[in-house]
Amino acid sequence: MSTDFQSGREALGARLSELRAETGLNGKEFAARLGWQRSKVSRLQNGRQTATPGDLEAWANAAGHSGAFAELLSRLRGLESQQRHWRRQLAAGHAPVQDRYVVEYRRTATMRGYEPTVIPGLFQTPDYARHLLVQNAELMRSPRDTDAAVQARMHRQAVLYEAGKLFRVLIWEGALHAFVGTRDAMAGQLDRLVGLIGMSTVELGIVPLGAPMGITPKHGFWIFDEERVIVETINTELQYDAADDLALYGRVWDQLHAAAAFGPQAHRLIARARAAIAAA
Repeated sequence: MSTDFQSGREALGARLSELRAETGLNGKEFAARLGWQRSKVSRLQNGRQTATPGDLEAWANAAGHSGAFAELLSRLRGLESQQRHWRRQLAAGHAPVQDRYVVEYRRTATMRGYEPTVIPGLFQTPDYARHLLVQNAELMRSPRDTDAAVQARMHRQAVLYEAGKLFRVLIWEGALHAFVGTRDAMAGQLDRLVGLIGMSTVELGIVPLGAPMGITPKHGFWIFDEERVIVETINTELQYDAADDLALYGRVWDQLHAAAAFGPQAHRLIARARAAIAAA
């Protein structure tokens, strides 16, 4: 699958290949000069491995072009702005990541989002958020700063009450039934969703389990001011800002929006999930 990130990595690899070729050395000889395995040189040149800053500095020096390091590093930073690994982001815990989201949400006027498996962070209660953050810290083996992270996530929700904001959020009905934490935590979370229906800054839609689906997205996504898309995977956060990508995700969101239930209908779907939890 071709992405902006992969294309950029291949472009960086091509630049590394140019620098190596200028030395007159082949890949095996250049690897020997670096003290690396030949396979590493090949992977970097072909865009199959992401270079570290140390790799780039060593490459520039081995090529006799130490001045090229700044250019190579700039290319790498451009890649990292499109793909941010959770392991790296969570090195200091979850709270700094939540603080970053506060800044991003404050500078966003209109957001369109879709979540198929979880209640979005913007709408989470403290109990629901706490269970998710503990689970994720265990999965990622990151520092446990749950209290600070929950507080930061709740702080992020202040944007819901700011004039001029609009959050158009779609949730697949299955997420309402995905049991997170205790029965009381789930009940409180669903009650929270009911309270969001009718807010002037929130347009909440629920895509019913039995709705005819023109498309079945494989993951959730968020569109910020029609300028960039953020996609979260298990290990990585991806960002796209190319016009084609924005248009594609916009079309997907539009189809989901057409299948969603709003207002009283959304309220009934949430009530159905609430009743199922009470009976569990």
